[in-house]
Amino acid sequence: MATQKKFHYAMSRSRRNGILLFCLLLATVLIWLDHSPIRRRWQPLPKSPEQLEARDFDKYHEKTFTVTNVVDGDTIDIDVHDSQHRRTRIRLWGIDTPETKSPKYGVMYFGPQAAEFTKKLALAKQVTIYLDEQNHTRGKYGRLLAYVQLPDRRFLNELLVTEGFAYADLRFRHSLYHKYSQLEAGARSSQKGLWRKVTRDQLPEWLQREKPNLLLDK
Repeated sequence: MATQKKFHYAMSRSRRNGILLFCLLLATVLIWLDHSPIRRRWQPLPKSPEQLEARDFDKYHEKTFTVTNVVDGDTIDIDVHDSQHRRTRIRLWGIDTPETKSPKYGVMYFGPQAAEFTKKLALAKQVTIYLDEQNHTRGKYGRLLAYVQLPDRRFLNELLVTEGFAYADLRFRHSLYHKYSQLEAGARSSQKGLWRKVTRDQLPEWLQREKPNLLLDK
C-alpha cells in the first residue's frame, strides 16, 4: 500500500511538472506571436485613407524611435514595423536632397555629402516623429512624411536646409513651407553647402521649373 501511495505521489508530481512546462511553453509561443510578423498579417488593415492617417497619428506622432538606416539625405528608416515591412521608412517633410541612388538621375551633385550629414546626425539615434496635421501622412510611394526631431531637440529637416544640404521642396504645401523657403534663401545668401558651387544644370528638374531664374545671376 505504501508503495502504491509513493508511486501515485510521484506520478502526480510529474504530471504537475508537465502541466507547468506546457503552460510556460504556451506563454512563450503567445508572446512570440504577439511580436512576430505573423500576428501583423492577421491584423486588419485600415479600409480608408482616413483610417490609415488616424492610425499613423496614433502610432507615430510625438513618439520616439531609433534610426536604423539612412537611405538618402532625406530618407531614413526607424525601428518599428509598418504593415508588411519590418521597418518604417520616413521621407522628411518639406525638403529634397540631391539623389544618390536614383536609377534616373544617378548620383547628383552634393548627394553623398547630404546623405553623410544625415547619417552623422541621425543614424542609431533616438528621434521623435512629428506628422503634419494639415496634410496626408503618406507620400505616393507609401513612405511616412514627417518632421524628425533629433536628441538635441533640433529638427533634421531644418538643419539640412539651413546648412545647404537640401532644397526647400516647393512642390507640396505644408505647415512650414514659408519657413523652409526662408531658410533656403539664407543658405543661398551665405553660400552654404551645395550653394557655394552648384550650377543650374545640377539642380533638380522640379526646381529648375519652379524657379527658372535661380542661379542665373551667379
